[in-house]
Amino acid sequence: MNRRTFLATTAAIIAPAAAWAHGPTRQKVTLTTEVAAPPEEVWAVIGNFDDLSWHPAVFSTEGEGGNEIDATRLLTLGQESGPTIAEVLYKYSAEKMSYSYRITAVEVEVLPVTNYSSHLTVKPRDGGGSIIVWRGAFYRGYPNNDPPAELNDEAAVAAVAGVYQAGLDALVERFGAAS
Repeated sequence: MNRRTFLATTAAIIAPAAAWAHGPTRQKVTLTTEVAAPPEEVWAVIGNFDDLSWHPAVFSTEGEGGNEIDATRLLTLGQESGPTIAEVLYKYSAEKMSYSYRITAVEVEVLPVTNYSSHLTVKPRDGGGSIIVWRGAFYRGYPNNDPPAELNDEAAVAAVAGVYQAGLDALVERFGAAS
């Protein structure tokens, strides 16, 4: 067998196996809602990184560092002794009414994701009111091939979308839907 035939045969054997074994892909979720309140009023409620008390799933928030880069918060979910999520702020702009953060610690049984980052922003809406955009990017909770159903891409997307939707619904309830 000459060198060219050997290389072609080897590539034909390895390529399908490499494609099959590539692992998970980054998932993304973006949800948007519109509320009747002006952006400054909405930002006054959601613009403090260390206070996520407006979200119905959050029992308590402990923050350190305010809105400074590398500030941290620990969210306790559901009840006093509920599960926790630790997060760190890596971008903040009061002027643009936006901030970005990463999860630094969460059990996949609580939120079936890894390498999660998120961005929350408030924008003025034509005709008055505000547009709130919450977007995130993450990998599923199971990093290898053939994940169990509760840790696959669909479960991760559904869980993050559920968190965002619950928060956005609470803001619509608080500020009223834009008309």
